[in-house]
Amino acid sequence: MYNLIIYLYLCGVAIVSLFSEKVRKMWRGEREAIRILKEKVDPDAKYVWFHAASLGEFEQGRPLMEQLRREHPEYKILLTFFSPSGYEVRKNYEGADIICYLPLDTITNARRFLRTIRPVMAFFIKYEFWYNYLHILSHRGVPVYSVSSIFRPGQVFFRWYGHQYSHVLKCFTHFFVQNEISKELLSTIGITDVSVVGDTRFDRVLQIKAAAKQLPIVEAFCDNKKVFIAGSSWQPDEEIFIPWLNEHKDWKVVIAPHVIGEDHLQQIEKMLEGRKVVRYTQVNETDLSPLQDADVLIINCFGLLSSIYHYADVTYVGGGFGVGIHNTLEAAVWDVPVFFGPNNQRFQEAQGLKACGAGLEIANADDFRRYMQGFEEHPEVIKELGEKAGAYVSSLAGATQKVLSQVKL
Repeated sequence: MYNLIIYLYLCGVAIVSLFSEKVRKMWRGEREAIRILKEKVDPDAKYVWFHAASLGEFEQGRPLMEQLRREHPEYKILLTFFSPSGYEVRKNYEGADIICYLPLDTITNARRFLRTIRPVMAFFIKYEFWYNYLHILSHRGVPVYSVSSIFRPGQVFFRWYGHQYSHVLKCFTHFFVQNEISKELLSTIGITDVSVVGDTRFDRVLQIKAAAKQLPIVEAFCDNKKVFIAGSSWQPDEEIFIPWLNEHKDWKVVIAPHVIGEDHLQQIEKMLEGRKVVRYTQVNETDLSPLQDADVLIINCFGLLSSIYHYADVTYVGGGFGVGIHNTLEAAVWDVPVFFGPNNQRFQEAQGLKACGAGLEIANADDFRRYMQGFEEHPEVIKELGEKAGAYVSSLAGATQKVLSQVKL
């Protein structure tokens, strides 16, 4: 049944690729993966394979790759992605020796891929459970680790109809999970090679903070004023925070929207009535004059957000009125309180931030207004909540070392 579904999916991808540039990149990349491997694989090298579905999972796996590279240079690293949103952003990442798409999980693809690379071990990040790849790896005796994985009762593995598919989990040598609930769920289907180590993203955001870029344009814009920074925002998020900020022009505002298409940028600018708005790419470090009198800066490029949060007093992380919030840890690590929308139940870090008081869940504009008015009346609370946010992140660091200390290298 699984293989039939995969072949039907493969046909669907081929058709959709005719109309979608994103799907076309994935389709083309998957077909070219074996050729890339044959060109680049060193037959005498020992490869450790890391697979991340997309950019978020890559960030979880990155601390492991980089520490492994530092401590065990005898291994080479293969990094694969499923999604273009990961591959296209990180295809030039210097921490891996080979980077490519992972061909879809057919038996033929899995055999050709593994025959070409012959990994000595593999790390699958978070939710990656590819049936054919995992069974062939297990059959060949290759150690396979699931890292930063998290399980919930509603997942197919723990339903009566998912019993057969749950056997794929027994292909893993060991699970390094984020919480005790995941460990308990796995034990109900007979899987006991499990360690609760937390989430490697905590290590990653601390690395990002330590290596953060200085951003002269953002620094000049902020000019030691009160600063509100919204990261990865969508239209429903912007409809929440922009009206209040339009009424309180003593706040400098930085907006880094998730989608930076021209239509969305113009939509944001239209909402910011009565405020002078500048786009980041309209300014350069040798001529900061466009920033004069500007009180809103729109980040219309990628790669800066994790460093931009450094300049915030209060942050807002988008996505919580859609499929789910984006990376709250990138903001919290800078000792600032974090707003986000109601769709956050599946995000353990958001629950942790809420529990310590630094994560501020809002359901509508009135909630946002109430919190911000409280900050206006009691500005010292901003610092108090920010310190709680930073302490929360620091307290959960160390998952990377816990994983590597248990892996047989």
